[in-house]
Amino acid sequence: ELDTNNHSVFSLHYHLVLVVKYRRKVIDDDISNRLQEIFESIQPNYNITLQEWKHDKDHVHILMKAHPNSDISKFLNAYKSASSRLIKKEFPVIRQQLWKEYFWSRSYCLLTTGGAPIEVIRKYIESQGQK
Repeated sequence: ELDTNNHSVFSLHYHLVLVVKYRRKVIDDDISNRLQEIFESIQPNYNITLQEWKHDKDHVHILMKAHPNSDISKFLNAYKSASSRLIKKEFPVIRQQLWKEYFWSRSYCLLTTGGAPIEVIRKYIESQGQK
């Protein structure tokens, strides 16, 4: 399934993993649901669409779609800042384990997904111009 805009056809899927600062085990179902709501409220500003969301006690896995004009790094900064501020305000119990202003670790894992394996694409490109 391909997406389109005025000048391109694309399919951009990303797998994002965000980890709680110090790997503190503070994410329960309520906190995960609120984190997802915050994600969904910010995503339209960056042409990003949530596809799947799952959590563990110290991290979340997110599958998202993007457009070629999506600025992923700006989106991640906006999301991490807003969600950190809101989640610590709305769930004061978190402050017992995360006493500074941060909720998320500075680092994250972002992987492209879907399509053919890299080796298949590499061989396809190498074979261009050959019979």
